Amino acid sequence: MHHPRNKASLARFALSPIALVAASLLQPAGVFAQAAAETSPRLQPSPALRDTTTPQDGAQLPTFVEGDRIQGRPDLETVVEGNAELRRGDTVIRARRLEYNQATDKARAEGDVYINKAGNTFEGPLLELEVDAFHGFFNQPRYRFLQNDAYGEADRVDFIDADRAVIRNASYTTCQRHPGPSWMPDWILRAASISLDQEEEVGHAEGAVLRFKGVPILPVPAISFPLSDKRKSGVLPPTIGLDNRSGLELTLPYYWNIAPNRDATLYPTIMTRRGIDLAGEFRYLEPSYSGMARGHYLPGDRLRDHEDRWGFTAQHNQGLNLPVLGTSALNLNLNRVSDDNYWRDFSRSSASLTQRLLVNEGTLAWGWAGINFNGRVQKWQTLQDPDAPIVPPYDRAPQLTGRWSRTDVWGGLDTYVEGDYTHFTHSIDALVRNAFPTTPEVNQPDGQRSYLVAQVSRPWQAPGWFVIPKAQVHSRYYAFDAPLATGQNTAAVTVPTFSLDSGLVLERETNLFGRGFVQTLEPRAFYVYTPFRDQNRLPTYDSAQVDFNFATIYTENQYGGHDRIADNNLLTLGVNTRFLDPATGAEAAKFGIAQRIRFSDQDVVLPGQQPVSERLSDVLFGASVSFLPKWSADGLLQYNYKSSQSIRSTFGVRYNPGNYRVISAAYRRQQGLSEQIDVGWQWPLNDLWGDKGQNLGPGAGEGEGRWYSVGRLNYSLKDSRLVDGIIGLEYDGGCWIGRVVLERMQAGSDVNKRVLFQLEFVGFSKLGSNALQTLKQNIPRYQFLRERVTTPSRFSNYD
Repeated sequence: MHHPRNKASLARFALSPIALVAASLLQPAGVFAQAAAETSPRLQPSPALRDTTTPQDGAQLPTFVEGDRIQGRPDLETVVEGNAELRRGDTVIRARRLEYNQATDKARAEGDVYINKAGNTFEGPLLELEVDAFHGFFNQPRYRFLQNDAYGEADRVDFIDADRAVIRNASYTTCQRHPGPSWMPDWILRAASISLDQEEEVGHAEGAVLRFKGVPILPVPAISFPLSDKRKSGVLPPTIGLDNRSGLELTLPYYWNIAPNRDATLYPTIMTRRGIDLAGEFRYLEPSYSGMARGHYLPGDRLRDHEDRWGFTAQHNQGLNLPVLGTSALNLNLNRVSDDNYWRDFSRSSASLTQRLLVNEGTLAWGWAGINFNGRVQKWQTLQDPDAPIVPPYDRAPQLTGRWSRTDVWGGLDTYVEGDYTHFTHSIDALVRNAFPTTPEVNQPDGQRSYLVAQVSRPWQAPGWFVIPKAQVHSRYYAFDAPLATGQNTAAVTVPTFSLDSGLVLERETNLFGRGFVQTLEPRAFYVYTPFRDQNRLPTYDSAQVDFNFATIYTENQYGGHDRIADNNLLTLGVNTRFLDPATGAEAAKFGIAQRIRFSDQDVVLPGQQPVSERLSDVLFGASVSFLPKWSADGLLQYNYKSSQSIRSTFGVRYNPGNYRVISAAYRRQQGLSEQIDVGWQWPLNDLWGDKGQNLGPGAGEGEGRWYSVGRLNYSLKDSRLVDGIIGLEYDGGCWIGRVVLERMQAGSDVNKRVLFQLEFVGFSKLGSNALQTLKQNIPRYQFLRERVTTPSRFSNYD
């Protein structure tokens, strides 16, 4: 049978066994993609929640074959010669010759064999395969993977069965070829053999060596890795850091993929000046609950008189759906450390262990039909500094809170009721008593406080205006564990409050700098009246002065918490104007001013404060401007008209002309307390010599051979010293990125300094310190030079 064809499409021809060749060759796309997860990967829901629908079986898909000539004998053999091509689903096989022997169940493709499987391509001279047994080989294959544009080659691929294969003398790199016969990739991974198990989705390499600039830097006698995005247990790349306190730090992490919804990571760290820090993290994710636990243990710290150091943090969140009774939730947040110096020595060991106030609390919440109830136990661990002690906050053990709210009832009324019972306790040591001998919070007794808040309002609003009257009653009762200075063991107070909020929203079309805008004018008036009720002799368990800004100037009470309800007879007047883009509604600029007018003295104050008698408050000026796409600025000024001075001022500006180009600067001043300048940046240094790079988009850099400067400096003008500083350099080598970062952080009276080195092999792994995390956390709008934004579609490499 001889049918000459010139790339004419033949009828459907059942060659599904040959199509299985490509199925086996897709899976090595994960080879060397990562030795193991480099950072804690995202947990997946438990298997019961995942979609278990299987795709259509391969044998049910039609197969199309075409070529210059086709011949054969029925039920014996079929041969396609000259531009032979087989298509099946997302698989394409091309060769100069394709033949299949049905008697021996062998498929053979030879001569420029090319396979495209869902965008991953493979090329080689010869393929032989026993189809049913899936036993055979592919000689001298070259492969390229769609996911990260990585490629490699091998001497041979041996297929053991449908799920297992071995690649002999393989290589892998993401360095793209350059012209020239002597060119070699900057980095390449070579392995004597790679065993693939598609059923388990894992691979195992033996005799592997990672070379950089021709120098072997990471010999790996044996290593396992995932063949897909499925997480894989294994040793993670080591991290190295240099700290002025702990010395050289070497971390050798190990990742344990316990289940799709549970994992653990161990972080043993060798500190040359301290010892060995044993750290670990466990995470879990279930349909109704999730959480994590992380801990550190350093036995015999040589820098702290050989004492044992440890830290622990854990979070647990669980939903409880109770029939008829409503919805409940349980939340736990636990944080403990071994000693007061832990925050100073290990400020980077855990995000939740970097503060001097560590919270430990458990909350049980319940809600049904507009009713919410919370029960909480909250205790604090305070890390004291002898040079800068702080007063610890009160523990709440327990706190019981109930709330009920309804909107648009009884003719449009909004109602709200809240009740609370809390037992406040705290312990004061000699250090705090000596540092704050007259502070009321140190000398006042523990006690139990109950309060009830009832509130009703009736909003009237329409396009262009709103009026909201509101009435509130706040009643509370105290029972003290010890008498007050006045001899009282109990106390009670009830405070009513009335407020009226109103405003207009006017609009007009206008032009500014040659652009058309919709300008708004939004005057606002807010009046509040609260009669005087004597509260100044009562303890302050949770009350404090709220910040004076545009959000709080239109509120009834200038104190947070429930131990002080300020007596007020005042009117707040303010006006905002905004410039809006008529096409998108985006805000191009906003300007505002506000001030309080007081009609009588305020006599309810916090301990140590004097009654407020000024009739006019400080004036607030605020502005945010982003007329130009590349520029934005904002500022806030608190101005005292009597002293003709600014009490507080904050100004910031940002220039962001494109990807990887951002400079931000901020000035912050609070009269008599602080004055600081904060500057941050990320910028290509090649711009200085006229090389503007390529516009490859976010997460792709700007081309090979480019330097980037990154940093952030926080300088105190008041103290004439640098508070915190980060300065670094990044070099994009195309298939690799190098980073060096110098970090200086203030920790109380001490200064911690670190040098971070990192070498990132794109599409494979990162070696060195985690400099990326430091840059992302500290530099505003920092962008990764390599970050997968979208997963590439197989149609981006479609035959």
